[in-house]
Amino acid sequence: MKVRIEIDTKTFVRFWLVVIGFAFAILALYSARMPLFIIGTALFLALALNGPVSWMARRLPDRSRTLSTAIAFMAVIGMLAVVVFLVVPPIVQQTAKFIDSAPTLVREMSNQWRGLGNLIEKYHIQPQIDQAVAAIQADAGRFARDLGGNFISGIGSAFGWMMAATLTLVLTFLMLIEGPTWLNRLWSVYKDDKKITSHKRLLGKMHAVVEGYVGGQLTVSGIDGLFAGLTVFILSQFFPEVPSNLALPTVAMLFTLSLIPLFGAPIGAMIITLLLLINSVPAAVIFAIYFLIYSQIEGNFIAPTIQSRRIELSPLAILAAVTIGIYVFGITGAIISIPVAGCIKVLVEDYLERSRDHQKQQQKPLVKLAKKLSGED
Repeated sequence: MKVRIEIDTKTFVRFWLVVIGFAFAILALYSARMPLFIIGTALFLALALNGPVSWMARRLPDRSRTLSTAIAFMAVIGMLAVVVFLVVPPIVQQTAKFIDSAPTLVREMSNQWRGLGNLIEKYHIQPQIDQAVAAIQADAGRFARDLGGNFISGIGSAFGWMMAATLTLVLTFLMLIEGPTWLNRLWSVYKDDKKITSHKRLLGKMHAVVEGYVGGQLTVSGIDGLFAGLTVFILSQFFPEVPSNLALPTVAMLFTLSLIPLFGAPIGAMIITLLLLINSVPAAVIFAIYFLIYSQIEGNFIAPTIQSRRIELSPLAILAAVTIGIYVFGITGAIISIPVAGCIKVLVEDYLERSRDHQKQQQKPLVKLAKKLSGED
């Protein structure tokens, strides 16, 4: 049996207009992904700083939110300046020390090379080594030819990121100042008291997720930096060649880099290990072993204990969110991925709760009707 479905021209045109509209909307969102990402990052920073800014604004004489925002920004910039002041000089000092000791290192390598040359002659592997050296030289030649273009493109990329960072900070500043005003305008549009109460509660939960994540991550990073600095200080007492003034930069570096979930702390630990390696190989090995043990303790006990009370996300959800954030938006995506996932969780839970309430409301008349039909009333 054949079934024939007839569709009038008007319905056919509407269907394709909807499909084309969705396609253009997706294309527009993809084309505007960078501006949307900047706005989203600024919104995240504004939510993270809103608590301290509101706290200061309530305690200032004129309750100026502009002044409290400026103080918060100056505090953040001051902290970054302190981190740079603590971290950069030791790195420069250790690099200069490595350069000074380079001739001795070269002499040691030369002595080792003589023994290696005897080994090469003994086993007749000179052709393979010549082939490998030729391949390395060819790769070096290609790298040298492309160096100019890579340098220019790198400068352009760095300039673009600096502009994006500046725009993000400006948007964050304006959001902190005008945020309460825009919220009041938004709530004034509502006519349904029940709906405005529900949406205020939902927004409050999302704000609590972001604030909880920021507070938890600062706590975890502080513990990470403190223990790493204490370890370096203890190593300096057992290995005199390790400078004791390297402990404070270790605290600042590990604290700052640990703010990047999953990948920031290992990067900081690698830098500290290299700095220790310049002075003492045993100290570098001990610190590397310490960090491997500590990272397991932090990942399985410290961070879950602190963050689970604030965001209530499983380790699988956190890892998936961070992975998506890194591959889509880079380091910034890794930083904001966890609170974004927490906010999505809040929205999904609210939707499911409203769906359950709606189903209960739909079932009530049926229950009453069933009781009447059964003669219970």
